[in-house]
Formats: sequence, structure tokens, C-alpha cells
Amino acid sequence: MSVPGVDDVLLERARAWAAEDPDPATRTELESLINNAASDPAVAAELADAFAGRLQFGTAGLRGKLGPGPNRMNRVLVAQAAAGLAAHLLATGPSADHDQQPGRPKVTIGFDARHNSEVFARDTAEIMAGAGFEALLFDRHLPTPLIPYVIKKLHCVAGVVVTASHNPPADNGYKVYLDDGSQIVPPADAEIAAQIDQVAARPLAEIVRSSAVTMVGDELLDAYVARTAAALSDGPREVRWVHTALHGVGAPVMEQAALAAGFGAPISVATQREPDPDFPTVDFPNPEEPGAIDAALAAAAEHDADVVIANDPDADRCAVAIRRDGEWAMLRGDQVGALLGDAALRRKERGVYAASVVSSSLLSEMAEAHGQPYVTTLTGFKWIGRVEGLVFGYEEALGYCCDPTAVADKDGISAALRVLELAAAEKAAGRSLADRLDDIDREYGIHATDQLSVRVDDLSLITAAMERIRTQPPKELLNSQVAVVDLAEGSDDLPPTDGVWLSGDCFSVVVRPSGTEPKLKCYLEVRRGVDRDLAADRAKANETLATLKAEMQQALGM
Repeated sequence: MSVPGVDDVLLERARAWAAEDPDPATRTELESLINNAASDPAVAAELADAFAGRLQFGTAGLRGKLGPGPNRMNRVLVAQAAAGLAAHLLATGPSADHDQQPGRPKVTIGFDARHNSEVFARDTAEIMAGAGFEALLFDRHLPTPLIPYVIKKLHCVAGVVVTASHNPPADNGYKVYLDDGSQIVPPADAEIAAQIDQVAARPLAEIVRSSAVTMVGDELLDAYVARTAAALSDGPREVRWVHTALHGVGAPVMEQAALAAGFGAPISVATQREPDPDFPTVDFPNPEEPGAIDAALAAAAEHDADVVIANDPDADRCAVAIRRDGEWAMLRGDQVGALLGDAALRRKERGVYAASVVSSSLLSEMAEAHGQPYVTTLTGFKWIGRVEGLVFGYEEALGYCCDPTAVADKDGISAALRVLELAAAEKAAGRSLADRLDDIDREYGIHATDQLSVRVDDLSLITAAMERIRTQPPKELLNSQVAVVDLAEGSDDLPPTDGVWLSGDCFSVVVRPSGTEPKLKCYLEVRRGVDRDLAADRAKANETLATLKAEMQQALGM
């Protein structure tokens, strides 16, 4: 039946989707869109957008807005993704160095506390079991790092986490790991996407399911906690700390791990401790967003804390705040990376140190000074976690890999324990983390970093800005000639990626689209030596950084 003003082909596709949809909520939502499209232009636009394309499976897996249709996250799309992943695993088999175990190959599945996460995880487990895998499904929502840990511990051929990490409440996502415990990279992403397309071309009812799912919980969680705590060195444990989970799943595991490592219980931000998929106290559940950890900072000031720890909703990221010059403020990811990297180097941990191309250059200088190799990777822990011989890696977006043998991915729990360990050691010496940062600046010079981030509704604005910076890059920044490297061309050290790297005598800038959000991101660094007055030198570096930020905003035209 035609609907005036609405494309007949669109209506046919929407009705066919609704007929297959096993979820009564999204089926009802879609039927309402179909029935009201003719009378409401906004409804017609929403219907058209839901079928305007298909959420693309890539190196970040899937991530998008919840709702009906192929351009949304829903049970139909997740079932197709799970079946496509299963087909890929069956077609390719485990990697050459995978330690084969007797019995059916294992796939482990976890989920966060977002809307529909548990449902999507159950669907995935049943489809994996139906394809002949032993599907290990966690019996509760847990931090994302548990999945890469279990993959390595139990020699799984793959793992899935249903999470949208720190995205807005309306989103959900589907993150895939292979048997090395790292997130997928090309060409696996394209190969899985091709299998998903084949599944999507057939009726949903043809996907085989089995209820023979193995539920897992305490034993693996306790093993993860024990490993994470045991990775710390012996030393002081007296530290007063505040923790916020930002309405995510991190609080119980963070508290359990801290106690296992010998630290006291945190001062918990009660209004943000319990999981809540609507994230009622924050505009965006991302510690980097303004205001997100204000409640934690207030608690720290009230209780005279030594340090604040904030996890993002799936607890794979860790934010840190300290009191400096009498004021509480969150450290940048590069500062935390410097603290953790410096601590590892002073512990004489030998191996490769790594950071992504959008992170500060400081870690490379620190590694060189200690005679340790350093690698720059593309953005994302799918690259950092795969660095051979890695001992510590980080990315400025609050991601840190402190125990790559156990978790080859960012881990907000193990990183938090390392921060507590360092804070306790400084406190025992009558010092603070601020003092340790002062030491680092005096030894290596000031590396001031910042980020220019522009969120858009129209993705074409990002495309236009990237084209502009490629074809008309600024000739000068900070009164210095600019060297331009188009990262899309690739090099001997880095595979091609959508980004542009601008550099000069005392600065560097990387411009790239976000891989998970509708944002254009510009990563800025200014380097400056230290004379006698560290505070004055920092102020000058920050002034220069502000100038660089303004000049880049003008260059991007956004």
C-alpha cells in the first residue's frame, strides 16, 4: 500500500524489515514510523535515514544509534553481524600462532549496561553456539578489558563486547577481538563485512541458533582481578582516592581490584556509581567532556583526597585528576601517559614503548633516554596492542596498556591501579603526582598538548575540512614554516590513514576525523625547554598552545 509523499521502495523495505524484526519494541517503533510518515515530515525523514544505508562494519566493529532499520543498532543488525563473524571464523580458522585447545573453539562475549546490550550479547552467544563454537557468555555486565583478558587466558578464537563506550545514551556498539586479544584490523574488518553482507541477503530465520551457551562469571572475574593486582610492585599503599564510574560498569571491579592490590576503598561518587544507561548526571558519559567529573572533583576537595580516578562507562579508559597549585583539575591523557611511562622506565621494564601518532612525543624521548625502543602507531589500540614486544603503550584519549601480556588493549582498571601505586609512593615520600610531573618537565622539557574537537551533525563538513587542510594547508604556524605529511599516503612506518600531520620547530599537529563519533579532531603539541622558573615556562608554553589552537581553527574553517 502506497503512502502519499513517501517513496514506495522505502516503504517496501521498511515493511519487510518489520516483518523479520524479533524485537517487539523496534518493530512497533518502525510500524509507527511507517504509519505516520505521510503526516509528519520529521517522521518521514527519520524513516528515510533509518534505511539510508547500513551501519558499516569496520575496525571499530559497529557503533551507532539504537532503533529499527539497517542504519541503526538493533537485534536484526546484531544477528547478521554475529552470523557474519562466525562465518569468517569458520572460513579462516585461528591464526598460525594460536594455541589450539581440545574441544570446540571458544568465543567469549561480554556486554556493558547500555540499553539492549545484554540482549545483543545473548543473541550473539546463541548464534555462535549455533555455528559450532563454545560460546562463553558473561552472566553480568562487566568492564570491556575482561574480554581481551579471557581471550588470551582461555585461548579463544575471538571475543565480542557489546558496548558504545563513552558515546551518548542513544547509541550502542559491537566491538570484535580476534584470537590475539586485540581488536580487528584490516583486512579482517573487510572480510567480516563481506560475510555480513552475504548473511544480510538471506532471511533472518536462516541464521542457526542454539541455547547451549556456557555462562561464566566469578571464576574469570576473580582471575582477572588477581592478575591485575599481582602486576604491581611491592610498596606503599596509603592513598586517599575518589572514584567515579560515570554511571558505567566499572565500580565493583575497580573496588575489588584496588582492595586485592592492598589499597583502601575509594571515596565513591554515589550519584554516578551505579550503572544507568541514561547517564542522568552528565551530558556525555566521557571523562574528557567538560563537567563530566565535576562531582568527583568536588568530592576530592571535600575529603582532601590525593587523587581522583574516573573510568568511562565500559572502564577501558582511565582519567586522573590531581590538585595542583591549590586547584583540582583533570590531567590530559598525555600527562597520565607520561607518568605511567616514566614509572615503567624507572622500574627498568625492558621492551617496546608505544604511543599513537596523535599522542605527545614525550614518551619517545623518555624511552630513548632509557635506552628502550619506541614505536609510533596509527590511532587506536588495535594498533598499539599489536606492537611486538610491547611493555607499555598509551593513547592521549585516556587509554593505557600497562600489562600487555594479559590484556593487549587499553585497560582502565589496571591503569588506575598503576596510578594509585604511583600516588602512594609519592605520598610516602612527602610528595605528590604534581611533583612527579614537575620532575618530568625539568628532565625532558615541557610538552604542552591540547585538542581542538568539533562535533557536527552533517558529516560532509568533516570531509570538506579534511579536503581543505590537504589542498590548502597553512604555510606558517606560530611564525614557523610548516612541513605537511598526508597520512593517507602511508609510509614505511605507518599504514595509510585519514589524517594530515603538520609540524614545525617547536610544534606538531595531527588533524583527523574521529573513528567513533561525528567529530573532527585536531591534536596539538608545543614543546619548550625549561629555564629556572618552571611555572613561568609552563605559562608561556600554554600561551603558545592557545595561539596554535586559534590558528588551526582558522585554517580548518570550522
